[in-house]
Amino acid sequence: MSNPFDLDDDNAYQRWKERKLAAAPTALTDLVVEIGDPRSLSDAEHAAILERCRRANMAIYIGTSGDDPDKAIPVTLGARFGLHRLDHNRGADEDAVTSLTVQTDAAHRNYIPYSDRPIAWHTDGYYNTSEQQIHALLLHCVQPAESGGENALLDHEIAYILVRDCDPEHIRTLMHPACMTIPANVVDGSELRGEQTGPVFSIRPDGRLHMRYTDRSRNIFWRDDPSTTAAVARLKEILRAPSPWHFSGRLESGWGLISNNVLHTRTGFTDGPKPRLLYRARYYDRVSGT
Repeated sequence: MSNPFDLDDDNAYQRWKERKLAAAPTALTDLVVEIGDPRSLSDAEHAAILERCRRANMAIYIGTSGDDPDKAIPVTLGARFGLHRLDHNRGADEDAVTSLTVQTDAAHRNYIPYSDRPIAWHTDGYYNTSEQQIHALLLHCVQPAESGGENALLDHEIAYILVRDCDPEHIRTLMHPACMTIPANVVDGSELRGEQTGPVFSIRPDGRLHMRYTDRSRNIFWRDDPSTTAAVARLKEILRAPSPWHFSGRLESGWGLISNNVLHTRTGFTDGPKPRLLYRARYYDRVSGT
């Protein structure tokens, strides 16, 4: 069976790339779906969101829930798209949904997502084990920051195309099982998470592309060889260079992002009287139907 991500099957890749680019959105507005209550999507709303996820691995919904802090909003919406296996990461709440807001307690203060600082390009869960990779990400905004807090977005399949068309050997390098290592997270002599080594790009058992990446410069080890240095440098250039497929925008109250864990960033922000609050749900599942 042919697979477009097989470097030895260029015909399959070219056919897939042609279809992908023909359908890929080139404006942020193309990702947007206006809905009613995200807890009770209509069939038409579900179909519209799914269509965008099929084309771009992501969709942005504008719902009517406003600043309602009900955590059932992201959970119920995710379940409608076959997302059930939540990642119980260390910073998450007891229900495995993470409250992304400025937190200064000992469990959160050393981690950028719980601060007002900018976050560079990444996919979520890049430090997870190979058995617990994050394949879908849902963000739901309860309260935006007074200023800042914008996200840039890039479909990881587009990133793959841009890298492969530059040099297919870069893809081979980024698929090496020892390409990227995130060292163990050790606090006060206690190991909270073990060292994790794996590829940047990989192919799921169902043939879909998965990406595991962070643009961080500290607490990361790349495979020490010239091909990895060159491939990572090229990927970083692609992430920083504007393209028709790079998007930027900010979620407002009642808005959200549902995605197959696409590449994303966050700018720094300043809180007002009401602190910024987004709910983040990470899943071991992929959006059903994509």
